Amino acid sequence: MRVVIQKVTEAKVTIEGRHISTIGKGLLVLLGIEDSDSEEDIEWLSKKLVQLRLFNDKNGIMNLSVTDIDGDIMVVSQFTLHASTKKGNRPSYIRAAKPDFAIPMYEKFIRQTEKALGKKIAAGIFGAMMEVSLVNDGPVTIIIDSKQKDF
Repeated sequence: MRVVIQKVTEAKVTIEGRHISTIGKGLLVLLGIEDSDSEEDIEWLSKKLVQLRLFNDKNGIMNLSVTDIDGDIMVVSQFTLHASTKKGNRPSYIRAAKPDFAIPMYEKFIRQTEKALGKKIAAGIFGAMMEVSLVNDGPVTIIIDSKQKDF
C-alpha cells in the first residue's frame, strides 16, 4: 500500500457536481493498493497514519498527531500511485490492484483507520471520477509505502 498524506485545513470530494464528503483540519489520504498488499499492511499503515506527528504543538513544533488534535481524516482511492513511468511517456498501472481485490482492501483500510482514530472518517467513492479539493496546511505532504517499513 502506498499513501500520499496531506495535512489540510479542509478537503472535500465532489462527483458529477454532487458533494460527497468534507473534512476540516486533519489529513487527506490518497491510497493506492497493489495485489501484494495484506491485512498486515492495512493494520500497520492505519496505525502509522493516526500516530504521525504532523501538527504543531503550543511551541510551533510538529509534535501532535491527528488524534491529539481531534482532527479528521479523509481517504480517497488512487490507483495512479502505483504508476510505472520507466518506459515511454504513458504510465503503466499494472502494479495497481484490480477492483475485485482493491475494493475490499480499501473498505478494510477505512474501517481499520476508523478503529485506530476512534471515530468515523470521510471517504471518496472507489473507482469514481472524483474532484478532490484541499487546502494544504504548511504545506505538509508525506509519502509512505508499506513495503518500505524498514526504512
